[in-house]
Amino acid sequence: MAGEDRPHLIVVEDDATQRRLLLQYLEKQGFRVSGVDGGSGLRRTIEREEAALVLLDVGLPGEDGLSLARWLRGRDAHIGIVMVTAAGETIDRVVGLETGADDYIAKPYEPRELLARVRSVLRRAPRAAARPVNDGKRVRMGRCELDLDSRALVDTASGESETLAASEFDLLKLFADNPNRALERNWMLERIGHRDMQAFDRAIDLRINRIRRKI
Repeated sequence: MAGEDRPHLIVVEDDATQRRLLLQYLEKQGFRVSGVDGGSGLRRTIEREEAALVLLDVGLPGEDGLSLARWLRGRDAHIGIVMVTAAGETIDRVVGLETGADDYIAKPYEPRELLARVRSVLRRAPRAAARPVNDGKRVRMGRCELDLDSRALVDTASGESETLAASEFDLLKLFADNPNRALERNWMLERIGHRDMQAFDRAIDLRINRIRRKI
């Protein structure tokens, strides 16, 4: 695979040894990788070259990973964000996902599990350049329409469009595919690729509430 065709991942980790090992592993898996130790390095790197996904350590010195996740999501609704942390408390996971992260993994983790999560997020959050041109296919949802091609929520009154994070689009698409059906939480978690039930149980409820406010 040509270098420019490989997804570009940025690893944000302040521990130099862990960062080096993770970069080596991901490069062997076929990714282009960049490593930085904090927020300033992340901003410089992403201004120089866009990334498909960022692996973001929560416990960074200075500007923490949660703040950086909010900045990333505000800058680019399509970029994949996987939070990495030593904290295993549910509230940390919920807060991390509410900042706009697509997935969450706690240390210590198996490299193969991290790789699976990275690939899952990349499948659900393809880069904008790879998306097909909008052909007008939309699904009505409340006062809005879900544009299935541009992955955006369109206000039918104002015409304003809001590009959705990958996780938000996944949930809305799931609702669109299952009209007038009561969906069980665990079933939804399985369908959108989150198999760590304990970690995502409350987070999916919060995301659904946030989506309801939008539509």
